[in-house]
Amino acid sequence: MSDARILDRGYRAYTGPRLGVRGAVRSLIVHSIQRALGLKRPVWQKILPAIAIFIAYVPAIVFVGLSVLLPDTLLREASGVLPTYAQYYGFISAAIVVFTAFVAPELLCTDRRTGMLGLYLASPLTRDTYLAAKAVATVALLALVTLGPPLLMLLGLTIVGSGPDGPIALLGLLAKMVLGGLAVAVLPASLSLAVSSITSRRAAASAAIIMILLASRAVSEALGTTASTPLYFCLDLLQLPIELVFRIYGEFSEIDSARTITTGTLVAAYLVWTFGFGLLTWLRYRRLTVTR
Repeated sequence: MSDARILDRGYRAYTGPRLGVRGAVRSLIVHSIQRALGLKRPVWQKILPAIAIFIAYVPAIVFVGLSVLLPDTLLREASGVLPTYAQYYGFISAAIVVFTAFVAPELLCTDRRTGMLGLYLASPLTRDTYLAAKAVATVALLALVTLGPPLLMLLGLTIVGSGPDGPIALLGLLAKMVLGGLAVAVLPASLSLAVSSITSRRAAASAAIIMILLASRAVSEALGTTASTPLYFCLDLLQLPIELVFRIYGEFSEIDSARTITTGTLVAAYLVWTFGFGLLTWLRYRRLTVTR
């Protein structure tokens, strides 16, 4: 005969803090970031995000090392050795594409395929707050490769005495850096969220995101040989935000067609693409049938 005994039974009410919708959104953001980075997950889940982040930070480390090894006079004479902060994004465009194709499919497609979306919506979260949390997490993750490397470069150059002169210049540069990093992160994030809202297959979503980014550049370059207006440049979803970064820093890129487009036109095109992709994502989730 077993010695097992039931010592207590019944329902015990939750006595901890009730954080409400804000707490649920905050928890989902943190969990989404941890999932995308492979934290608290098997080692192989950490490989791809680690590689993408590593690729983004290597140029900054190299440029800081050059500023340490080369004398100031040589750096001034060879002005093309170190890129400007706006030009830096040309060195990490591959990392931006890889991270863009990886993050949102991991965050959205997995929830729908595994049925976690229904559990989330059974909590204080609604479809709108769920999407808001996922959007914040996606932008924050992309900021790791769009904002982190320039900040590292700024820190390294400041330490070796090649940074901005004075605290006012430093604060101004930091403001431009944050704005530029977010500009490069938000549009790709909205694209990846829109594509991920269409399919629950991560591999298909990632492949589609890469194809759209590359195809937009190919179409823009093809139209550049025949179109009579430079507005075709606004079709390039990868270069458009980078061109905005040049304008934020008061510079121009080396793309001749982009030089003739006003900053207002670039901002308008950026907002149209971003809000268009965001609207598509919202409509898809409003019509999505979810079993709770």
